[in-house]
Amino acid sequence: MKRHLFIVGLLAASLGFIACSEEDSKYVPEGTGEVSINENNIRVTADNIEVWTKYAMAVANLLAKDANDLNKAWAEDYNGEPFSKTFKNHNKTPYLNAADCVQQIVDGCIDIASEVGTAKIGEPRSLWESGKYTEAVYAVESWYSWHSIDDYSNNILSIRNAFNGTRNGSEAEHSLAAFTQTKNTVLYNNVKAKINAAYNAIKSGMTAPFRSHIGNATVLSAMTACGELVNVLENDLTAFINENAGNTELELIVQNYVDNVVLPTYTDLVSKTANLKTAINTLYNNPSTENFKAAANLWIEAREPWETSEAFLFGPVADLGLDPNMDSWPLDVDAIKKTMASKNLNDLIQWEGEYDEDNEDIAAVQNVRGFHTLEFLLFENGKARTYDDETIK
Repeated sequence: MKRHLFIVGLLAASLGFIACSEEDSKYVPEGTGEVSINENNIRVTADNIEVWTKYAMAVANLLAKDANDLNKAWAEDYNGEPFSKTFKNHNKTPYLNAADCVQQIVDGCIDIASEVGTAKIGEPRSLWESGKYTEAVYAVESWYSWHSIDDYSNNILSIRNAFNGTRNGSEAEHSLAAFTQTKNTVLYNNVKAKINAAYNAIKSGMTAPFRSHIGNATVLSAMTACGELVNVLENDLTAFINENAGNTELELIVQNYVDNVVLPTYTDLVSKTANLKTAINTLYNNPSTENFKAAANLWIEAREPWETSEAFLFGPVADLGLDPNMDSWPLDVDAIKKTMASKNLNDLIQWEGEYDEDNEDIAAVQNVRGFHTLEFLLFENGKARTYDDETIK
């Protein structure tokens, strides 16, 4: 997930938005004073419904396209052959042997464990501790939908899946888990324990919604558990791979990982983003509270394969800029307002040419598309947005 840290702007009345009362825009996060959540004042109205849903449809189309492009790069063609073949054959830089590939698997797990603990959970907590309570809420990923804890726990499941070589919690015969168990039972038990501890500290330990409980002591427990997971992966498991770099079992681990973890996850992502696209098209053609709810539910379903893919954000997803295309956070809401008001909507949410993560023009486009732009358009205060043209008029 590409992060751009700034305080988001506010959507204004130029698009026909209606605000709640002053009292409705404030709440008291645990241990703080009042915090203004101005973006949650925005309402869908008869005046803005057409542009609102048109924008959602354009973003959903691009999200589905990105998912398809990512799946095709792994399964069909990426620089002349499927990336799955490149990775499994490990005969091209930077993957020159099976140990390189297994280390990449572990590095992906380290990256997401660190991001969950230090960025997704840690940055809001750090802002909260410095007294920047409103900014802390704005830094919480998926706070419009109140889906943060599910997102973060699914990130930990992406680590479990990579280690186990499956997606259902069992352990594949040719997996890093099974191989570690045969060679070093102590390390195996430690890795499993740290994965479970991080998952439970987030899923069962943190109080939902995270945006309202940033100051809770359980947040620190989750951060600590993620840090301990990073430590065992980065030090102990990495050393173990180095010690066994020549073992032929690593070849089978890589093959199983690609075939039974990566490819099925991306297949699900394609299917579920397509379902989301269809629901938002229905919303555009027939705007209603019921159709907002249907689209919001499918947004939640589509998040699961994405968040459980974040332990393998390498290869095409990184090289082609598909991660920030799909999952940039926080949002630039002021830019969303300008994009929605533009007559050239599609031009403002697409970019062309070689991807460069330092290109500010590309980053600006990525900030107004993807999962979280749709989240903003579909959710308010943890629930699907409502629309009733008869009562709002």
